[in-house]
Amino acid sequence: MKSMRRVAFLLGLYLCSLLLVAVPAQAQTPTAAVSMSCSPGEVRVDVKPGSSYSGYTTCTVTNPTAYIEKVSIQVTSDGLAVAHAGDVYVGAGQDVDFQVVVRADPYMQMQSRQLSITGTVTEMNGVPPINVASSQTNVMVNILQFSLVQVEAVEPFVQLMPKTDKNFEFKVYNLGNQIDFMKIGITDDSRETLEGDGFTVNLPAVKSQIENNPAGSKVRVLIRTPKDWGWTDKYYTLNFYAESEFSCKNGGCERESQMITIYVRGVYLPGFEMVPTVSMLALAAAVAGRGLLREDEEGEPVLREAAPGL
Repeated sequence: MKSMRRVAFLLGLYLCSLLLVAVPAQAQTPTAAVSMSCSPGEVRVDVKPGSSYSGYTTCTVTNPTAYIEKVSIQVTSDGLAVAHAGDVYVGAGQDVDFQVVVRADPYMQMQSRQLSITGTVTEMNGVPPINVASSQTNVMVNILQFSLVQVEAVEPFVQLMPKTDKNFEFKVYNLGNQIDFMKIGITDDSRETLEGDGFTVNLPAVKSQIENNPAGSKVRVLIRTPKDWGWTDKYYTLNFYAESEFSCKNGGCERESQMITIYVRGVYLPGFEMVPTVSMLALAAAVAGRGLLREDEEGEPVLREAAPGL
């Protein structure tokens, strides 16, 4: 009886030892794992004319296991065009870098979009893993603001008389991708020339907020021609400009100008042009400057003075 108990005890001890050996063997079953990070976390994309319209971030995939992993890359781009690796192989305990390139549309509105980048383990040493292992990171894409200005004169050439008020109208177009403040004015040399000859120049505003729409915004400049004017016809230029405030704060002023030609006519006698008027005056002077000859009853010529007032 005692021997039977001893055999049962030894058998139980043997079975327990087998269980102790089986537990660590089960714990050594390979499981997939992966981690990923991207830098920079903000991609800045320039969309002004002549730029590349693209940007990129560099992502690092890390494999903490003792096996070679195949990692599949998926990117959700929020409507933007992207280019990236489809799969990467990462050695045991190693890192692998890849780039995600994003491309925006030319002249795209200033805005922010988000990229979601996910790496998922699809193989370990060439076979599918027993578990699902993935890592995801988010990157912001900022479409940068740019400025582009265009100016149009409604009347490029105007003929005026002295002491005349005239509203000159310009159209200012903001062709950038965001609302911009525009500094508007008359160039210094143009203003000095006009005011030096007796013109009055009045610009109601020196800065205006211009939305980026195809209709443009109207700007008016009031000009009064000189009161005192002679016989001479003369041409002047009015140089109007618009300058982006945003561009001046970011490295270089974006300015566009437009020139108007002003033709001021001389003052003539009412109803007469210059040549006929001069001819009439010359004729009157000739008559007034000589005597009138008349013959008397004997036929003798008599010199008489011109009538007063001729």
